[in-house]
Amino acid sequence: MIKAKSLRGGDLPSEIKEWCGKILKTDLSTHGISEMETMAYAGRFLGGRGIATRIYWEEVEPEVCAYDPRNCLIFMTGPLGATGAQGASR
Repeated sequence: MIKAKSLRGGDLPSEIKEWCGKILKTDLSTHGISEMETMAYAGRFLGGRGIATRIYWEEVEPEVCAYDPRNCLIFMTGPLGATGAQGASR
């Protein structure tokens, strides 16, 4: 298990239950489905937008165009999603 550090320097929880801490990765070309762990990203990137940006950076090469089949479409939620916080689900 990967031990991640929070932005304030403390350890993030090492035990995450159920679906938290996982990303479902679906390849529409091959109909393949896999899971990715998010703990490797959680300490360095803030929320869904930060993690999504890092995953996109790793997965997509610079020469890929907008409608290229090699491009990625990423849907992520942030840490305040479904909390009622203003602007959390924009």
